[in-house]
Amino acid sequence: MRAVTAGAAARAAGLLAGYAADRLLGDPRRWHPVAGFGVAANALEARLYAGTRARGVAHAAILAGGAAALGAAAERAARRSPAARVLVTAAATWLVLGGRSLEREAAAVHARLADGDLPGARSRLTHLVGRDTSGLGPGEIARAVVESVAENTSDAVVAPLLWGALCGVPGLLGYRAVNTLDAMVGHHNARYERYGWASARLDDLLNLPGARLAGLLTMAASPARAPQAWRVWRRDAAAPRGTAP
Repeated sequence: MRAVTAGAAARAAGLLAGYAADRLLGDPRRWHPVAGFGVAANALEARLYAGTRARGVAHAAILAGGAAALGAAAERAARRSPAARVLVTAAATWLVLGGRSLEREAAAVHARLADGDLPGARSRLTHLVGRDTSGLGPGEIARAVVESVAENTSDAVVAPLLWGALCGVPGLLGYRAVNTLDAMVGHHNARYERYGWASARLDDLLNLPGARLAGLLTMAASPARAPQAWRVWRRDAAAPRGTAP
């Protein structure tokens, strides 16, 4: 029991330290491990690709499973030292979170809109969204920023912290791997409709508890508007992605 309690305390301390590092430092400017993961994912896709779900399942399993296994190995290597467990968890947490960078990009778009720099706001918005921004007006840009911040607060802050709390470093790295794979191959197009199916569905599954928790936290942060937020949540929850008002 004492070992379990010590392990839980080390995990909690590591998550808090990693969150603090993200708030203070944001993402690493160079040599981000997620970029290296993307290179590995592209290399595996080049060797494995076929327009079938089976190949896509293998792609997701190898990469997400490998990331989780790496996290398990790191935790195992640090298991004898509480300080080492805190440091390993903190480092993994810092690397998978994206809250500070999300805030920075949203503020940069706001600053350009406030200055009346519409072309600059459109250009900076591409750091947050993947769609064409060249024809968006100020109101549409503001809405896109709000939508991106809302989605990524769940995907890049709440969900990874939740999986880290539940599963430790394997949960942190495995979740981020799945989330990254969804961004890379989870698209409705001719190439990825079947190959990206497993990554997209796995991302939906892993994000479900984080999205629900993010919704509850949003209501808790503004109790006076919680009833309105609950009504909007109930209205939009069943709508297909991208079709809610």
